[in-house]
Amino acid sequence: MSDATDLIARIRGCRLCADRFAATATAHAPRPVVWFSPRARVLIAGQAPGARVHESGRPFTDPSGDRLRGWLGLDPDTFYDRDRVAIVPMAFCFPGYDARGSDLPPPPVCARTWHAQVMRALPELRLTILVGGHSHRWHLGTRASVTETVRGWRDHAPRVFPLPHPSWRNTAWLKRNPWFEAELLPVLRQRVREVLQGEARNDRNDAPG
Repeated sequence: MSDATDLIARIRGCRLCADRFAATATAHAPRPVVWFSPRARVLIAGQAPGARVHESGRPFTDPSGDRLRGWLGLDPDTFYDRDRVAIVPMAFCFPGYDARGSDLPPPPVCARTWHAQVMRALPELRLTILVGGHSHRWHLGTRASVTETVRGWRDHAPRVFPLPHPSWRNTAWLKRNPWFEAELLPVLRQRVREVLQGEARNDRNDAPG
């Protein structure tokens, strides 16, 4: 646990992108949002914090988070329990906005610097949920479109599930692809329950009698 504690402290102290963020329309300072524990069994691998998460210091504290929790069938207490669910984006800081007011992509230097180290610090993972194209590319090594990758979810289940980003911008995508909610989400919710209930059973089995 001390190694993970040290890693978390180093990520929280990271200022690699300070100059990059200062040059964005938001001119903000780095604020890495770090949310994982070595005990976690479920990994949510996202893209990067948004502006609201930058302010709160807590991942998915926005409408995207509400939608994602609905997709997974998780209440906030379980979702934010680091010992059960790790939330590890491809960049730990809010990248800022471009001139049009859209989120900038995650700076690749963040994943190059930290992502492999974090993955090694999560030995108990049983389920990985990949949110958005940046996460798909890193974890699956794919260059396929988000639609193609998510449509092929059965190739990766039950250990890995690729999802679109739960942003409101993808509402039209969800309407065009009703199979996502009809076919993928019920299987994903069941898998989340299996993994977390299995954890609870293991804890009971390990308890002194």
